[in-house]
Amino acid sequence: MSLRGFHLVFVTFCIILFAFLTMWAFWLAEDSSLSVKVLGGCGVLGLLLTPVYAVYFLRKVRNIPL
Repeated sequence: MSLRGFHLVFVTFCIILFAFLTMWAFWLAEDSSLSVKVLGGCGVLGLLLTPVYAVYFLRKVRNIPL
C-alpha cells in the first residue's frame, strides 16, 4: 500500500471515529455534563473539517507525479 493509500485509509478511519464520538456524546452518554458536550462539539468539528482536509489532500497529491 502506498503512503497516499494509507493516508486515505487513516483519514477515513478518523471520520468514523469522529462520528462515533459525536454519537456517543449526544445520544449514548448517560452523563450530560459540560465536558461530554464539549467532546461532542469536538466530534462535530472533526466531522466537518476532516472531509475538507481529505479533499485538500487529494487535490494536492494529484499534482505530485508518483
